[in-house]
Amino acid sequence: MQEKAPLLSVADALDFLLNAVKPLTAQSLIATEHANGRVLATAQVADIDVPGMDNSQMDGYAVRAADCLRGSARLPVSQRILAGQQALPLAAGSAARIFTGAPMPLGADAVVMQEACVADETHVSIQQIPQAGEWVRRRGEDIGTGDVLLAAGTRLRAQELGLAASVGLAQLPVVSRPRVAVFFTGDELVMPGEALRPGTIYNSNRFLLRGLLENLGCEITDYGIVEDNLESTRATLRRAAQEHDVIITSGGVSVGDADHVKPAVQAEGRLNLWQIAMKPGKPLAFGEVDRATGGFAWFFGLPGNPVSSFVTFLILVRPFLLRLQGVTDVAPHRYPLRADFTWAKPDRRQEFLRARLNADGGLDLFPQQGSAVLTSTVWGDGLIDNPPGHAIAQGDTVGFIPFSELR
Repeated sequence: MQEKAPLLSVADALDFLLNAVKPLTAQSLIATEHANGRVLATAQVADIDVPGMDNSQMDGYAVRAADCLRGSARLPVSQRILAGQQALPLAAGSAARIFTGAPMPLGADAVVMQEACVADETHVSIQQIPQAGEWVRRRGEDIGTGDVLLAAGTRLRAQELGLAASVGLAQLPVVSRPRVAVFFTGDELVMPGEALRPGTIYNSNRFLLRGLLENLGCEITDYGIVEDNLESTRATLRRAAQEHDVIITSGGVSVGDADHVKPAVQAEGRLNLWQIAMKPGKPLAFGEVDRATGGFAWFFGLPGNPVSSFVTFLILVRPFLLRLQGVTDVAPHRYPLRADFTWAKPDRRQEFLRARLNADGGLDLFPQQGSAVLTSTVWGDGLIDNPPGHAIAQGDTVGFIPFSELR
């Protein structure tokens, strides 16, 4: 009897996927306010300084520090400067009323906050000795002309959009969205809103995967539930390959007689990777589906159990789709945290356990870790990345990946 080949480790599978992917080259120029979640195609360089002039960090009085060395200087107020106004030079021995963001007048080298001042209609008494540069934002201290503001491959968030806008970038070049086709196999599947017949279940994976793909900025074509036979599966693969970069299916990638996705991919292209040493998510498939016009679409066959589908997507498909868009750093951060539970019977495969933070800064484990228990993904804050065969005792330090790192 021929021995089964060993399962591929999660790390080796991820290396294989990231080495296989070729980033998309098509790009477009879009308005900065519409670029949230997109990936920057080329680096952006600042052509102005931010701030563009020395300005005040506080409401108060602009002074020459040398005029206030006695600690109780009384100075005439020569002008009032608001943000957006032009300031006149500050004469020696005088002060200027100034507000946050207003330009520093020439000659002033410090701002005294208004709480440290006593003013009347014409003069101000400075109640402390200011230091030169105190409460002054210097020109270019945040961004200098010629600085690389954002690197190519940056996945744009609200803060990157704000930074781009701060140097006047009204448009940004972004990588085209990945075109992803999805379909689902299994005669037992019905859609929410339909009546459940004996032996049927609602197709939760359709909503789960669509949400995950939308989070990654993909253009999605949903072919719905495909009739559970080889010919229908092959026909849908051929159709999906023509106009998409990636095809993702859920279900039908195991070894049962009714699992048609694996043989369908082998008939329409090739299977490059199958079965990973991870739990949940062992029956993941990866390959290529040929196009009649030449070339191919990447293929991922995810397990049918919803938690398996969820975890394999986050750990393996997500980094692939990010790299496809040109993102270089696709690895989520893992945080060392205390286990406030015992896990005495680990699996031989690498496990991804659903857990959540507790009020004491430790981790609690969801009591049911089955691959069909979707409530664990809602209850939990993230995944414990547990090495193969590794038992966890209460108080041990474990590696935790928050769901916030997997968006």
